[in-house]
Amino acid sequence: MTIDAAVTEPPPALQVPRRRGSGGSLGRYILIRFLLIFPTVLILVTLVFFLIRMTGDPITAALGGRLPADQLAERIHEAGYDRNIFVQYLEYLGQILRFDFGTTITDKQPVIQVLATYGLATLELVLYSLVVAFIVGIPLGMVAAAMRDRWPDAVLRVSAILFYATPVFFAGLVAKLVFSVWLGWLPVSGRASVRTEIALNRKGGTGIYLIDAIASGNPAYVGDVLSHAILPALTLGLLTAGIFLRLVRTNVIGTYNMPYIDAARSRGVRESRLVRTHAYKPALIPIITVIGLQIALMLGGAVLTETTFEWKGLGFQLAAYLSARDFVAVQGIVAMIAIIVALTNFIVDIVAAFIDPRVRY
Repeated sequence: MTIDAAVTEPPPALQVPRRRGSGGSLGRYILIRFLLIFPTVLILVTLVFFLIRMTGDPITAALGGRLPADQLAERIHEAGYDRNIFVQYLEYLGQILRFDFGTTITDKQPVIQVLATYGLATLELVLYSLVVAFIVGIPLGMVAAAMRDRWPDAVLRVSAILFYATPVFFAGLVAKLVFSVWLGWLPVSGRASVRTEIALNRKGGTGIYLIDAIASGNPAYVGDVLSHAILPALTLGLLTAGIFLRLVRTNVIGTYNMPYIDAARSRGVRESRLVRTHAYKPALIPIITVIGLQIALMLGGAVLTETTFEWKGLGFQLAAYLSARDFVAVQGIVAMIAIIVALTNFIVDIVAAFIDPRVRY
């Protein structure tokens, strides 16, 4: 094999041996990953259902002490919470299969309506945060790999640990104190100013404020929405950026031991170009495979982030329902989050299988 061929051919780890039935292997992998969605969701829903029932029935938890005993007993009977717990469980599973997550106790809203109303706000925040994680984590990971075993690498590795280890609510409070209270650069809370929210809601739209602001054609609305998103997105995004930074650094350094990297280096290719051109793409595969896990992490972090910045999404509502002990709403929101996480992991696994053909069952 010539040096030119060694430089241009993909690394051995990405070369796929020709084998019969690889298409069938991919189809089998997709089918297995899809079927795994159901036990994953079932396990989480079951755990939440029985853990909540250990505190008693949801009616007593939410309204106990605020209603006379006879009215409380009547409400419990109407809701069916005086029946055998396993009968309630089977009925609840049947409701979820029909996408009926019940009705909230405190404000009498169908849980599915709560999910539709506030879910898009959480989706918007998660997307902002992923953009921050990619923009910060991947380039800094490449820099750390290029400067390995030197002081910039040490600084970036410590920074990655701090990003991941700092509690989300603490980072949010510090960010608000510095950039909103002391410097006055950014808004303290909310998804947009009251004026912008009224205008966007009056016109209707997708429920994702940035898209609606762009569609309105008013640059002031776009700027207002983005200025409100900066601090929550940074707070939640840096949490994942630390993980991406360490993953990219580790995998880029790992590819330096490949023969094709040695061949490129022998031709006088600069180290910075080695990182960008030859070691970068293989290092992205682990990033793709962990995105699903990071979505779950972000949805968990959204509860604290949304509460800190009064970002009215699912996390904000979940905290409110927990405070009110409205466990019907809590069950429904957690079940929907479980479905979203399972579907996200399924999509990410399929994308990873197409990018890296070694991923097969």
